[in-house]
Amino acid sequence: MLALITTFGLVLAVELPDKTLVATLILTTRFRAWPVFVGVCAAFAIQCVIAVLFGSFLTLLPETLVAAGVAVMFGIGAFMLLREGFAPGTDGLEDGSRSGPSPATFLRSAMTSFGVLFAAEWGDASQLATASLAAKLGNPFAVGVGAFVALVSVAGLAVFIGQKVRSRIRPKLIQRVAGFVFAGFSLFAVAQLF
Repeated sequence: MLALITTFGLVLAVELPDKTLVATLILTTRFRAWPVFVGVCAAFAIQCVIAVLFGSFLTLLPETLVAAGVAVMFGIGAFMLLREGFAPGTDGLEDGSRSGPSPATFLRSAMTSFGVLFAAEWGDASQLATASLAAKLGNPFAVGVGAFVALVSVAGLAVFIGQKVRSRIRPKLIQRVAGFVFAGFSLFAVAQLF
């Protein structure tokens, strides 16, 4: 249960200000909400399975090598989050088309949403965190479920709340906090090497 809760909290914190939220918001402005949600959830399910399998593979390696790999993955995640968190701009949220949802078919909307999010999640901080936690915590199923539920929660916020999320959440601040948390995890993994 601890692995599930830990993974859920970390992935949720990482994904709230991330491109996942932005992409889902934009897709929701262009397509109906239900097909976007279905497509996004399917992409997340596959990405979580890939991340957990990679993390499970890491458990077959020597412990010091795994600790070094975990440190590097969290370090990369911290770098990515802090780089985006301190980048100048408008908190990473662009306006989508305000003309409302288009009359695209369910399948086209879902497949477009799947493709956009599947591509966006490769090498993402949440995927690195999921792989690292699967390797570190030794409970890949709980880690996978925690990551998936967190990703679906973020997608649900984006789809069902839409523009209201923009006015209530400061994405840059959350990215910075998550980046420092990742940096702390990276340092902790390095300390375990010695």
